[in-house]
Amino acid sequence: MENTEQTGFIRISDDVVSTIAGMAAIDTPGISAMSGGISEGLAKRLSGRNVQKGVSVEVGQLEAAVDLRVIVQYGWRFHEVCRNLQLNVREAVENMTGLRVVEVNVKVEGVSMKDREEEVPEETLRLK
Repeated sequence: MENTEQTGFIRISDDVVSTIAGMAAIDTPGISAMSGGISEGLAKRLSGRNVQKGVSVEVGQLEAAVDLRVIVQYGWRFHEVCRNLQLNVREAVENMTGLRVVEVNVKVEGVSMKDREEEVPEETLRLK
């Protein structure tokens, strides 16, 4: 027996997919932060929309594409961090939304020395 009853449609907001992707990105080892960039700040001021920092998405009915701009922690192998980032974001978005992620593009926009500075005793950072 075939069910011919229409149940309606499901549309997942771009902001929802951006949030999922951003959270998965930050949870990836070696990623220090997301990079917003100048154009994102300008878009937020002009449109009044809350643009997810460092994440751009295109969401269709069945598929999504994700672009990420990140800052990687110093000392990590960028290509390994970025590959893990792509896998983590793809898995998170697909599992939570049911959308098929066709691509996860990563642009490394900086290197963070923050964690390395925390390991150095404060006395060695002072000028004498």
